[in-house]
Amino acid sequence: MARYYDVHPDNPQARSIRQIVEVVRDGGLIAYPTDSCFAFGWQLGNRAALERVRDIRRLDDHHHFTLVCRDFAQLGQFVQISNAVFRLVKATIPGSYTFILPATREVPRRLLHPKKRTVGVRVPQHTVVQALLAELGEPLLSSTLLLPGEDEPMTQGWEIKDRLDDLLDAVVEGDCGTEPTTVVDLSQPEPVILRRGAGDPSRFE
Repeated sequence: MARYYDVHPDNPQARSIRQIVEVVRDGGLIAYPTDSCFAFGWQLGNRAALERVRDIRRLDDHHHFTLVCRDFAQLGQFVQISNAVFRLVKATIPGSYTFILPATREVPRRLLHPKKRTVGVRVPQHTVVQALLAELGEPLLSSTLLLPGEDEPMTQGWEIKDRLDDLLDAVVEGDCGTEPTTVVDLSQPEPVILRRGAGDPSRFE
């Protein structure tokens, strides 16, 4: 049974944030709200949680998982950014964008696209997520909470707990958006929009 945390959207309770991060550090899989929609979250080196998400979402080996970072400096530890890409990314974070970029050696190989050696990264504009990342001190590995056969991601914590109670270790209730992020592949010479979502894609066209 998943623990349930109702966290204040503007002033997250420090005790709750610490407890949620303890779940992550202990190898747990959480569901948490972001500025786009709910997401699965787990610690970077937690292979078992990654496989749990693959099973829940029925994902193949080519799926890009996302490193949710606190800020641009943290993001820069995990991906290679050219000068041109630097300006594009810097102008759009924090926000509802996921960027596909070449990974650095800090990223475990099992998280990379098997052929391209790329990884997804994002910096959300969400008070609760920023509090979790500050307490954790490293990125959360994440995946949109979109279940097989469904077109829309889940947006209510109580509903997630009701449906996935036995598959998660914690559910964080809170305000979130209703659309997934806009996904942009910046690993090629020209930006490629892979998914149109909450972030304005026009600057990449």
